[in-house]
Amino acid sequence: MKRNRKVKILATLGPASSEETTIEKLFVAGADVFRINMSHASHDTMRLLVKRIRNVEKKLGRPIGILTDLQGPKLRVGTFYGGKAQLIAGQRFTLDNQDMPGNSRRVYLPHPEILEAVKPCERLLIDDGRLEFLAEKCDGLSIECRIVSGTVLYDRKGVNLPDTMLGVGALTDKDHADLEAVLQENVDWVALSFIQRPEDIKEVRKVAQGRVGILSKIEKPQAVERLKEIIELSDALMVARGDLGVEMPLESVPGIQIEIINACRMAGRPVVVATQMLESMINTPVPTRAEVSDVATAVLEGADAIMLSAESASGQYPVEAVRTMDRIAQTIEQDANYAPMINARHSKPEPTGADAISLAARQIAETLDLSAIVAYTGTGATGIRASRERPSTPILALSPIVETARRLALVWGLHSVVTGTHGLDDMVNHACAIACAEGFSAPDARIIITAGVPFGRPGSTNMLRIAYVSKDGKRGV
Repeated sequence: MKRNRKVKILATLGPASSEETTIEKLFVAGADVFRINMSHASHDTMRLLVKRIRNVEKKLGRPIGILTDLQGPKLRVGTFYGGKAQLIAGQRFTLDNQDMPGNSRRVYLPHPEILEAVKPCERLLIDDGRLEFLAEKCDGLSIECRIVSGTVLYDRKGVNLPDTMLGVGALTDKDHADLEAVLQENVDWVALSFIQRPEDIKEVRKVAQGRVGILSKIEKPQAVERLKEIIELSDALMVARGDLGVEMPLESVPGIQIEIINACRMAGRPVVVATQMLESMINTPVPTRAEVSDVATAVLEGADAIMLSAESASGQYPVEAVRTMDRIAQTIEQDANYAPMINARHSKPEPTGADAISLAARQIAETLDLSAIVAYTGTGATGIRASRERPSTPILALSPIVETARRLALVWGLHSVVTGTHGLDDMVNHACAIACAEGFSAPDARIIITAGVPFGRPGSTNMLRIAYVSKDGKRGV
């Protein structure tokens, strides 16, 4: 099933899209990777969704990526007498360790790590930033604040700490249990929420042992400050604009999005743009003009993938939302402004043979107007290198490992095919046959092939070959 675009689409599964027939419709409509949000899914639900996705994969004969999103630390205040408290800007308010209902002067904060970490003059944002508190007195047991803004605080509202570095890692006990369950299934990516430091990623790597790709969600100022280190330790990143827009000024988020996308492209890491992309389609069958522009901007900036959250998980029009996103992406990639903008941000190749060959493959393919770049890849590294160049020529990633093909479903421009290993003599014939069979080439056309010889050695991309497709489309000439 050939896509007519290069940016990929992630669709979150939920109550509106958990049935196998709906998952199939979502994939046909354009979803390349499915996201399972462990904030809402039990282990049994996760296993059922993975099974249904794999059934669709088997039926349609295309590798499908699965991303499980760990909840991360959810920080919330306690409860109030009557379910809420009326507040006045300028008044004092205390968050403490006393496990009893709150009132207009205080509330229980069941997170000792916050009570111990917050310092005077640091902000606490509650209920997605609707209330802002400024810490004035902190003793490790309570935080006395001044209310900067906000008038009503309800039970169990979330707390964001834009100025505070917590002493605990990003993985909670629930996350550890979820991760262990996920690693028993055929899942390709795990997303880490609310990371603050590179050490958060190292912790997960010790548990995962290379069984899944690790995607780091950038949604805290502390993560933005250490972006380079986080990129180096991650397999992919996500611009998670929801909490990022709470903890940082809203007007700074578009610039941060560009910064993250550019940094990931330079480093050769896939990057996803997420949150509220087609938000209005939760309740309506068409998006707003501003949402269309938002999706278009992410595509023009060179993101590997764009994501639907509630639109496909719990909205009334999940299939229509995927179809709309697919249509927007296709149109933008065909626009005259797309190629110049993508080409303006080409990454500088690393001084390695593999990177030099990937660069040469793009240049040769575009200069000679070849029909396809065919990248043989075992670990996925060769495919990601080819994608990093953002060629106008279609890329076929051929791998003997189904897990690699699934993981590459997240990566810009890659059409992954699971195929057996082949000796050097058969490699060209096989590449030509698949390029024709998958609709990327035609008899008498030419393709360019990259591979590592001997086969099966990670990071050994060292071969480049131009091949004519025979008149019957089944072999190279």
